[in-house]
Amino acid sequence: MENNWLERAESIRIESFNYDLPDERIARYPLDPRDSSKLLVYNQGNIQHQKFTDLVENLPENTLLVFNDTKVIPARAYFQKETGATIEILLLHPELPTRIINDAMLVRDFCVWECMIGNKKRFKLTDTLSTDLMVNGLSVKLRVAYHDYEKNHVRLWWDQDIEFLDIVQALGEIPLPPYLKRDTEEGDKQTYQTVYARQNGAVAAPTAGLHFTENVFSNLAKKGIRRSFLTLHVGAGTFQPIKANSVTEHKMHSEQVVYSRQLIDELLKNTESIVPVGTTSLRSLESLYWYGVKLFRAETTVFNIEKLYPYPFSPDELPTAHESLTAIANYMDSEKLDEIVGETEIFIFPGYKFRLCKGLITNYHQPGSTLILLVAALVGEDWQRIYKEAMDNGYRFLSYGDSSLLWRGE
Repeated sequence: MENNWLERAESIRIESFNYDLPDERIARYPLDPRDSSKLLVYNQGNIQHQKFTDLVENLPENTLLVFNDTKVIPARAYFQKETGATIEILLLHPELPTRIINDAMLVRDFCVWECMIGNKKRFKLTDTLSTDLMVNGLSVKLRVAYHDYEKNHVRLWWDQDIEFLDIVQALGEIPLPPYLKRDTEEGDKQTYQTVYARQNGAVAAPTAGLHFTENVFSNLAKKGIRRSFLTLHVGAGTFQPIKANSVTEHKMHSEQVVYSRQLIDELLKNTESIVPVGTTSLRSLESLYWYGVKLFRAETTVFNIEKLYPYPFSPDELPTAHESLTAIANYMDSEKLDEIVGETEIFIFPGYKFRLCKGLITNYHQPGSTLILLVAALVGEDWQRIYKEAMDNGYRFLSYGDSSLLWRGE
């Protein structure tokens, strides 16, 4: 076991991962069509500037692209008190009657969610808020009250036999990232979703996927490039700034991930050519490897990857990517599982050794963020060159911004 990993991690200073991002370089709206964005291609120190429609030319024929098919829900809702005060509630994660997000969207009478609460000082412990909705032609009264005041757990219940997803669709609005500094507009309902979004539950989009169109998918398929899907329901923690001086002190948000047996089979077919679309897909895939490690080492069958779990191991303690995935496949077979659901708070920063992912398709991230650290772990100090090249060549930044294809430094 390596003894100096913690010392190295604690020596990483967050201020080293800042860069100057002028406000006018933040893309407030997407381009139309989606695939008309710029594409920066980085490979072993070489940088090229292309268009996103050129992506297919930059991927080997045996590439497996892995996408996050989560779908953003209108998770932000406003309730009016009789006093006139407006209370904002942003759904973060279900607690009851299930913590499985896909199942929580289907409950038909009540649920409890962890929430971010705006104007909480006006939302008292004893208050019950209500609003009237029209859902699928039915008049519905929705009520909300605290389930646990300290934890911001809010109980929601309604008086019709209707799925919670329908309630949310009628009630809320798409929660755009705060750095866009604008209200949600009608067009965001389509443009802040990937064209392949299927699984409802995210409060933020996996934005690297926003550039993909059916035309791009068609060109990829013609070249024989395969694609597969997992589901990570992106939480509000993705926008959480690093306030600690050291990476080891930063509190990582935990996110729920769903993997199908079909995905495991696809990964096993070629462990040497996996390219995730977006940082959420990358974190999910690397977390999957570490779950396989836990199974391989007979530590536990519970899928929960703690933020620093990967770092203390020495190479000779660990299975190969194929061995890890095989351990997962065998476990799923023995338990007759079609899918596995896990939680991960994995924190990828310089010093991390990638186990499954050979590259990354991603947008440009906030200065000093956990995602900049992830990019730096992938390409080393060249992340600064990449971001300077993007800045100097007129790239648009953040969620609605331009794209990059980054190959892992070896």
